[in-house]
Amino acid sequence: MENLQNILLEHPLLAGLEPRFAALVVGCAKNVRFDAGQFLCHEGDPADEIYLIRHGGVSLEIVAPGRGAVTFLTVHPGEIVGLSWLVAPYRWAFDAKALELTRAVSLDARCLRGKCEADHDLGYEMMKRFTPVLLERLNAARLQLLDMYAKVG
Repeated sequence: MENLQNILLEHPLLAGLEPRFAALVVGCAKNVRFDAGQFLCHEGDPADEIYLIRHGGVSLEIVAPGRGAVTFLTVHPGEIVGLSWLVAPYRWAFDAKALELTRAVSLDARCLRGKCEADHDLGYEMMKRFTPVLLERLNAARLQLLDMYAKVG
C-alpha cells in the first residue's frame, strides 16, 4: 500500500495532499490497466470509479445522432477521467475508451464519497482539487462550441 500511496501523491491531482488524507484515499485505490480500445466506462452506467491517468491516453466520447461516437476530449497522463462521482445520480455522462495501453490508479468512488462524508475536512479537500478540473472541462467545452459555431456562420 505504501507504494500505491507514493504513486497517488505523484499524480498532479493529489500532489501535496496531507498525509492523513493520503492514508484515507489510498484505502480506496488500486492500480488498473486498459488495452487499446477497451472501455473504462459507458454513458449511463454508475460512476463508481475515478481514474487518475498515469500512462497512455483516453478518449471521452458522446454518441451524436447520425454520426456515431464523437470524441470531445482526450485525456493524457497527469489528468483524470471521472467527475460524475461528485454529483447524484452518480452516472457516467459519456463513454471513455483507452486509445493505447493505459495505466491508471482507480479510486472507488463510493468508498471515497463515504470517507468524505465521514470526514468533512477530507471532503472539502477533494472538492478543492476536483472543482478546478470541472471548470477547466466546462471552459474547454465552451470554446469548442464557439469554434464549432464560428465555422457554421
